[in-house]
Amino acid sequence: MNLERSELMTGIDRQALDALVDGRHGDPFAILGPHPAQGATIIRAFLPGAEGVEVLSRDGGGVKGKMHTIHPAGVFAAAVDSGGSYLYRIRWPDAVQETEDPYSFGLLLGDLDLHLIGQGTHYDLGRTLGARAMDVDGVAGVRFAVWAPNARRVSVVGDFNAWDGRRHPMRLRQSSGVWELFVPRLGPGDRYKYEIVDAHGQVLPQKADPVARASEPAPATASIVASSQPFRWTDDDWMRKAPERRSGEGAISVYEVHLGSWLRIAEENNRSLDWVELSQRLVPYAKRLGFTHIELLPIMEHPFGGSWGYQPLGLFAPTGRYGTPEDFAYFIDRCHASGIGVILDWVPAHFPTDIWGLARFDGTALYEHEDPREGFHKDWNTLIYNLGRNEVKGFLLASALEWLEHFHIDALRVDAVASMLYRDYSRNAGEWIPNQYGGRENLESVEFFKHLNSIIHDRCAHAFTVAEESTAWPGVTKPVEQGGLGFDFKWNMGWMHDTLHYMEKEPLFRQYHHGMMTFGMVYAYSERFMLPLSHDEVVHGKGSLVGKMPGDHWQKMANLRAYFGFMWAHPGKKLLFMGGEIGQMSEWNHDASLHWDLLDRPDHAGLQRLIGDLNRLYSTEPALQYGDLHPEGFEWIIGDDAANSVFGMLRKSEDKTGLILAISNLTPVPRQAYRVGVPVEGRWREILNTDAGVYGGSNLGNVEAWSEPQAAHGHGQSLVLTLPPLSTIFLKWES
Repeated sequence: MNLERSELMTGIDRQALDALVDGRHGDPFAILGPHPAQGATIIRAFLPGAEGVEVLSRDGGGVKGKMHTIHPAGVFAAAVDSGGSYLYRIRWPDAVQETEDPYSFGLLLGDLDLHLIGQGTHYDLGRTLGARAMDVDGVAGVRFAVWAPNARRVSVVGDFNAWDGRRHPMRLRQSSGVWELFVPRLGPGDRYKYEIVDAHGQVLPQKADPVARASEPAPATASIVASSQPFRWTDDDWMRKAPERRSGEGAISVYEVHLGSWLRIAEENNRSLDWVELSQRLVPYAKRLGFTHIELLPIMEHPFGGSWGYQPLGLFAPTGRYGTPEDFAYFIDRCHASGIGVILDWVPAHFPTDIWGLARFDGTALYEHEDPREGFHKDWNTLIYNLGRNEVKGFLLASALEWLEHFHIDALRVDAVASMLYRDYSRNAGEWIPNQYGGRENLESVEFFKHLNSIIHDRCAHAFTVAEESTAWPGVTKPVEQGGLGFDFKWNMGWMHDTLHYMEKEPLFRQYHHGMMTFGMVYAYSERFMLPLSHDEVVHGKGSLVGKMPGDHWQKMANLRAYFGFMWAHPGKKLLFMGGEIGQMSEWNHDASLHWDLLDRPDHAGLQRLIGDLNRLYSTEPALQYGDLHPEGFEWIIGDDAANSVFGMLRKSEDKTGLILAISNLTPVPRQAYRVGVPVEGRWREILNTDAGVYGGSNLGNVEAWSEPQAAHGHGQSLVLTLPPLSTIFLKWES
């Protein structure tokens, strides 16, 4: 069908065509694709650099028409008979391409999807926005969708269009500010970004997809179309039994890991292990040492490795540093097969200012606050999420659920909670804006945490949440329905600081700081606590754990063994950062491997063995578990012997038939014939001694002890014990 050039431009004017060619037109579907006219269909395409274009029938009917140039920059048009689907045969200078027309497809996202996005309650955002490989009208391709309500024009760019933002401008869904486009014949593995023109006509730096489910490894920054095929999980039994673990009644012992530096292959340019290798080496290692969980420093895609993942930009994408999303899922599956849960550090507090990321995403402060008094962290040079905006809140909620539901993650440890709860966090007077009532509390964050924990507990029966909250904010682990924030556990930062400061002191002076070791029990049951010896304690000039201990090398190791014994005896779930279990001597370096060669030395191998034995004791003895959450499961037997720096804890099972006595002597002086009160008579067997020779100690201790009817420490029975130097001993009542 032949129409004049002017007729091929029916419904558009030269100004609109010029805007399209210049990449300034915000409604490409008004020009491109099929348009009815005079009993025919006019089809237009913008294909810069093409030498010729034909319209073919998709059903094999041959050529429907030859396209004519209506703009020298590469706009082609043809009039064809109405009806029937079509595709293009494009003649490029060095190839011929056949492909469907992206502008021949109708609306992609449903009104309900758009409504939920606007409400901040679309909890499957990773399958709605971003890049979704799918079939539309029988055509395989990728549906792209991105939220950019203040943009004048948004295009998807990639290798498939030479990163030319003029080639694939997207359609705006006005009600939601979401732009969408289906690009035929793309698929998983294709790289892409978004090119955005702001409201003032300025072309912004090309942006990575905020909801990308895969990304290029840093320092590259492109998003990658992820596979839409579900991973074939083999952890049904693990997931079915997860609600029992979520209660927190049993042992939780966490091995915190920075994957990039846990183990490096020196022979291969000092590279890190990938997900498959980690499943083969890290997982059996953690299992051998008896840890119940592995906690990963943030593995969400992040541009700067030196941030350890705490400045992420890809909140839906496992970092490409260690492999594909499918490889990551395989790692989780192998953890579960070995009986190990996985906790992810998750960062909803802030994001970096990289120009290709979320910062001023559509030319405005879209994800962040406009006012730096609310929107900028001076400590970290990062931007703060605007939780008062529904779409931003929904973006973060959907990210959390992506990891828990689609990757079967067992828990999220939420980073920097304190920085979110207080508007004046790390700010001087005049540098922050009070809330609507004039207070310092961030009410939007409070509601966000309540919503986050409520939706996780409602949708993810297997999962729990942990707050890194360093202040005395009340009710962090109190249920939402009772007015709390709803977290399952909170890091006990106060316990960590107090006890480490005590252990750093010379034993001679510890008697004057005795309360630093006992004070934690004053508030131990005000929240559900986890005791953390985390990465934060071995960086920024703080040295290593063993390096903090006083004395010569033997005393340093003995101090650390005794401290670990005290920690595992103390109520609270346990967390230890990698390297602590082998007595790493130097501060952690994220660019180097742990010093595994230390295990050639008997005392360091002994320390590692101690951690495994402590974990096994904790996991098998109900008396060491019940008091984590229930005050009736704990009793100070010796809490006031400051002169000798001796501490005695009695741990009790729920039915009180299981009793374990833990005594710490935190001086290098052996205590002979030391009398300790006990609540029952009979035989007490020593079941663990941090001074044992197999751990590198002096091998002083007690095989067993029988009670005597002599009162001590408020009890009618007592034991006479030998307390080894710088040690913690565990005795179990057996008759």
